Amino acid sequence: MNVLYKRCAGLDVHKEEVVACVRVVKKSKATHEVRRFATTTLGLLELVEWVEASACTHVAMEATGVYWKPVFHILEGHVEIVLANAAHIRNVPGRKSDVNDAVWIADLLAHGLIQASMVPPTPILELRDLTRTRKQLTREIGQHTQRMQKVLEDANVKLSSVVSDIMGMSGRRIIQAIIEGESDPDTLAQLGDHRLHHSHTQLTEALGGRVTAHHRFMLAQHLRMIDELERSINEFDQRIEVALTPFRDEIERLTTIPGVSTVAAQIIIAEIGADMSKFPTSGHLISWAGLCPRLDESAGKRRSTRIRKGAPWLKTLLVQCAWAASRSKESYLRAQFLRIKARRGPKKAAIAVAASILTAVYHMLKDKVEYHDLGSDYFIRRDSERVAERLASRIRDLGFDVHIQKAA
Repeated sequence: MNVLYKRCAGLDVHKEEVVACVRVVKKSKATHEVRRFATTTLGLLELVEWVEASACTHVAMEATGVYWKPVFHILEGHVEIVLANAAHIRNVPGRKSDVNDAVWIADLLAHGLIQASMVPPTPILELRDLTRTRKQLTREIGQHTQRMQKVLEDANVKLSSVVSDIMGMSGRRIIQAIIEGESDPDTLAQLGDHRLHHSHTQLTEALGGRVTAHHRFMLAQHLRMIDELERSINEFDQRIEVALTPFRDEIERLTTIPGVSTVAAQIIIAEIGADMSKFPTSGHLISWAGLCPRLDESAGKRRSTRIRKGAPWLKTLLVQCAWAASRSKESYLRAQFLRIKARRGPKKAAIAVAASILTAVYHMLKDKVEYHDLGSDYFIRRDSERVAERLASRIRDLGFDVHIQKAA
């Protein structure tokens, strides 16, 4: 097997130490030298000095948690770094040790068998941290809301049965009144907005429960946590707005795609960046996002075609956008969703629409062009003759004679 890099190194990164192996080829013979370094800044600087003294041109390491980031940032600028997916460079079973892993990574790198993972620039990494944390805080609000609903049910207050969102304006007023000691159902029902679907009588019946001091304490604590989380989310929104200043034009263009909101466009930029040069084609981006069928064939038989695990923050967002786009009337994405849904079901249709959205994102960011919708009648126009023949065949099945002639 051809050797691409005669002087390279493999790193097995852990929380407290890095096991490094330098591989040098001299006269068609490879030699390995292994050393251990602490993951402190001083230890990593010693690693840089040793790698440079060994005249290594490339260094490879696994993307293990967040432990690879300090090593990557210190080595950056001194040597070419290849960040590998741990699942792609798994060692032979039965030979698992830190030293063997470092040697194995160095050997794979020397022969060019490691596919480098995408590492966005620092501004995109920081933006990614902000958007991901904001989403986690939003999830925590949902969790506290569910716990609050559980407390209300324990007190036999059926607020969720008469109010669609208990953290809306009406729900908050009623919960705040319960916390402050109000227990009269009629008084609580008057706090509901007149636009609520249920009547005053229904509200009164639902709000008559057995609320104790324990319930009020629990509700107060959950409501306080929700208020704190909402304040934190507002601060994150302000920080994200500042970080997205260089990407205003890209975000405005992406929001023209059906189903893609401003928040969704922000997350897309945070996950893949605005530079598409890292992906040769849109298919590479779709594969990286885990939105294409896997290739699993043996003995001439095709087995599972399920999509693989990967890019969970981006994939889930694009699927949500796909469901929103499926309800956007007079659009190509809705027509595509309905077309695939009839044959493969709604879930596969949503994945296909998500891949189409990501394809549009790729070309819009790469070529800096606006979104052009193909129209809801795209498939009809493309398959007009086939559709006409199918409809004619259906009419013949019903017992009628029909002759098709294309209009002038």
